Amino acid sequence: MPQRDAWPPEELAEILPAMARWSAWYSGDTAKLSTLYTQDTTQSPFRRQGVFGAVAGAVRRWFWGQTQEETSRPQTKIHVPVASELCQASADLLFGKPPMLTVDDDTTQERLELIMGEGAHNVLAAAAELAAALGGVYLRVAWDQSIAQHPFITRVDADRAIPEFRWGRLVAVTFWATVKRDGGTVWRHLERHETDQDGIGIVRHELYQGTDVALGRVVPLTEANATAGFADVVDADSQVSTLTPGLAVVYVPNQIPNRDWREHPIGANLGRSDLDGVEDLLDQYDEAWSSWMRDLRIGKARIVASQALLDDNGPGQGATLDLDREVYEGVNTPPSAMDSDGGLPIKAVQFDIRVEQHERTVAGLYKQIIAGAGYSAQTFGENSDGGALTATEVRSRESRTYTTRDRKIRAWQEALTALADKSLAIDRAVFRSNVKTDLPVSVQFGNTIQDSQETLARTAQLLSQAMAASVKTRVQMVHPDWSDTEVDEEVARIQEEAGEPAPDPEYLGAFGAGLPTADEPDEEPTGEE
Repeated sequence: MPQRDAWPPEELAEILPAMARWSAWYSGDTAKLSTLYTQDTTQSPFRRQGVFGAVAGAVRRWFWGQTQEETSRPQTKIHVPVASELCQASADLLFGKPPMLTVDDDTTQERLELIMGEGAHNVLAAAAELAAALGGVYLRVAWDQSIAQHPFITRVDADRAIPEFRWGRLVAVTFWATVKRDGGTVWRHLERHETDQDGIGIVRHELYQGTDVALGRVVPLTEANATAGFADVVDADSQVSTLTPGLAVVYVPNQIPNRDWREHPIGANLGRSDLDGVEDLLDQYDEAWSSWMRDLRIGKARIVASQALLDDNGPGQGATLDLDREVYEGVNTPPSAMDSDGGLPIKAVQFDIRVEQHERTVAGLYKQIIAGAGYSAQTFGENSDGGALTATEVRSRESRTYTTRDRKIRAWQEALTALADKSLAIDRAVFRSNVKTDLPVSVQFGNTIQDSQETLARTAQLLSQAMAASVKTRVQMVHPDWSDTEVDEEVARIQEEAGEPAPDPEYLGAFGAGLPTADEPDEEPTGEE
């Protein structure tokens, strides 16, 4: 592995703080948000060079950057998890339905479905959500014959990787994980994916003993329980060969390009978080909601009464006012304590709750956050009249959302194709399967919005009456998630149930319609003939 000692790695000095900021908003941990925005500006994760330096000085003016000393009284702050809602919506748009990976060979298709089964779908959905939060995600092909007799897919988050790109392509990457702590001593597992001189993918596992700020020295893998199992599978160089060409890992950017890292040697190849650029709006959104809740607290009805009306509870017991008493006995009240009407000084106080103003404010901020992340407000239930809409109408109203989805799908299709190719190659090399590795793998994403079965059936019926679509086309329309084999089988069943239609007598014989051809005689020829 490349020699380094400082930790975190210097090449990620600008990238990791930004990912930590997005991670805090995604997690919704108010303690992390408060710590992130109130730390000293010289150590701030917002610290930038050049024109971005002004951001550091503004950290303490953020809502989550206010400390108790900066406010007259401790303020109850509310966090609304809009960031996590955005990331979850992104994953649902991509993997609300499992993607279809197909290859033109039955044996290979069977193994591919085994590898990319339900477990892989859950991994992909989680990966898409983390990619939306952190700007990208890594997917790797792993195998463990004690767990499964086929390769499987795992996820590595973007803030736990040191990537290396060449011409915009991932050529190597090092994953790390803290596996053990003992006081100030830290053990880290580094897993490096690269290729050897022959282009074969290899994975190197090493365990380092260091501190929070230093990687330290290499120690045996057996010193930590989390890495002890690798000691039995690596060779003398701490390596495991994939026995197949290319890396066993792919990087999937969320959206490209990243606006802040265009000139960064690593960041220029990374994706952009859905939260990038809307952090200030998220902060103001929380501030608006907190102000609204503060109005509710201070708007509670309160009664202000003269000290003369309070009942003395005795030495050290204070005084109280019995609001249920219907008749008060005479009390000695000085004339100066009378109100303008000559009555006793007892008043009810209740401040106005600015519901309408707060509602408009939070609604406006919410729309701006959604638009800044690249989505339509209708995707999140905004501006909906509650009526039933067709799939075409939904797509029209949510065009911004589906444009963003299409951009993400292009990156995921390329990554899943490479991942499927590598999985099949390892399946053949390690598990001795009979898959074909020279066939292209097709990746299709399902439609997340579909018309109702009633609408689809009515459309198919009209097309049939107008003779404007074949049986196969109509079946594909009603069942868009079916494979070609399933569609063909359904067409055969429909034709079998309906029977072959008899020829129309009006047109029988016209242009040979309904008549036997030379290749299909009307009846078997006799021997004499």
